[in-house]
Amino acid sequence: MRKIKDLYFNNGYLDVRVSDPEIKVDNKKHEMTIKINISEGHQYTVSSVSIEGNKAYKTDELRKLIKLKKGEVFSKKILSGDIKAINDFYSQKGYAMISIDPAVVPLKNSDKVKVIYHIMEGDLFHIGRIEISGNTKTEDKVIRREIRFDEGDLFNSALLKRSYQRLRNLDFFDTVHLQPRPRARKKLLDLDVSVKEKSTGSLSVGGGYSTTDRFMGMVDYSQANLFGTGRYLKLSGEFGSKSTLYQLSYRDPWFLDKPLSMTLSLYKTSRQYYNYSRKATGFGLGFGKPFSEYWRADVSYNFEDVTIYDVNATASTTIKDQEGKSTTSSISPSIVRDSRDYYLDPHEGSRNGIYLKYAGLGGENKYFKALLDSGWFFPLGPTTFSVRGRFGYATGLFGKQLPLYERYYVGGINTVRGLGSGEAGPRDANGDVIGGEKEIIFNFEYIFPLIPDIKLKGLLFFDAGKAYAQSEAINSLRRSAGFGIRWISPVGPLRLEWGYNLDKRDDENQSKFEFTFGTFF
Repeated sequence: MRKIKDLYFNNGYLDVRVSDPEIKVDNKKHEMTIKINISEGHQYTVSSVSIEGNKAYKTDELRKLIKLKKGEVFSKKILSGDIKAINDFYSQKGYAMISIDPAVVPLKNSDKVKVIYHIMEGDLFHIGRIEISGNTKTEDKVIRREIRFDEGDLFNSALLKRSYQRLRNLDFFDTVHLQPRPRARKKLLDLDVSVKEKSTGSLSVGGGYSTTDRFMGMVDYSQANLFGTGRYLKLSGEFGSKSTLYQLSYRDPWFLDKPLSMTLSLYKTSRQYYNYSRKATGFGLGFGKPFSEYWRADVSYNFEDVTIYDVNATASTTIKDQEGKSTTSSISPSIVRDSRDYYLDPHEGSRNGIYLKYAGLGGENKYFKALLDSGWFFPLGPTTFSVRGRFGYATGLFGKQLPLYERYYVGGINTVRGLGSGEAGPRDANGDVIGGEKEIIFNFEYIFPLIPDIKLKGLLFFDAGKAYAQSEAINSLRRSAGFGIRWISPVGPLRLEWGYNLDKRDDENQSKFEFTFGTFF
């Protein structure tokens, strides 16, 4: 009944009456009749909109925030939105106790109402003490540096919300609470920051199954909050029938206690493909710095020693030409704007980045890559609609070919689901996948809660994308659709997804089921 009333209230029917449902059951016909009586009343329009009680800001300035206009049909939903807009305006400027009392007054002998926004501004508040509790391991400074204001600053509700998001995105805590507390007889708000820590380290020894690598063994140690400093360390080894990987990764998000991140990685890997095998050893060193609340820039240097071997006699010339040992010395700058509310499972916000890679600082391999990656998340009540687009370009330089492992392979759980790796892209004369120098990928997802208490969600998706050879014109995209399950498990995000190939080719499967651990894409 409430939803029916809200529908009428949002369309100007303020006098609507909705009866309780009358239920009649016909046992012979096995039918049930539900009758709801509705008395609509008159539809009201707005005769005038006024603001009262405002002292700090002029009426003309506040009127710009109001969407309810004279002459339009009255809407309770728009009225609520106006109240929120005025409240946010004041609370972001220090008025922490702002109160707005709207009055909707019907005019006599008329189908019109006048709307009055009564504002009680309250006092201007500053931040008093910031008190942190619950952190038995994490250092106070790790928490304090994520809070977007200092003691003595003017209160700002937007910065309070952003502080909560940043602390949550650390993923060090099960719960985070930020509670402003007025100080007696003073225009100060003390901020109580309460956290409940969770385990941030893991040691795993065991085996598993990947839809790409089949059965694998693994040894993995990771600590996302090393000694409570916020630093990250990972040592891992993976070995299977088709691939091996040994890796050390270290990241300090506040290098030398400055807002400057430092990353270091060392790795050794090998992988068997259909027509060849590849092994590589390398290291990377990177630095990054935020230059506003949502923007950051990063740059990294990488050196890699690569060997292409066990090339099949029937492999294409493209593959045979790259057989042997080579080195790559590259620099990779990037710039990213990230406003997502929760990195592991976003509900609103966006992430947009430009990623470049130039290999030509010594070494045999010479090439250039550029990627534009844009993802947006739109809240629809408890559900989320997301759209992501990727546009990539790569080319060899100085007469060198683009290495096989730097090409774009479209198809699979992170690109176009329902297709195998590289199936949505160029093939050689033998029909083998060889990757492309250009790529376009679009992903559309509708994500909805299944069991909120354990953070289990379902999704429906539609993907479209393709990789292209350098000389190939950009034409129709490969398409797929499907569904899946996502779970924020205690050991990390889990994805289980089934994709249906909407334009299947003769040598392709009609559908594909895949799963993976890792950040949702």
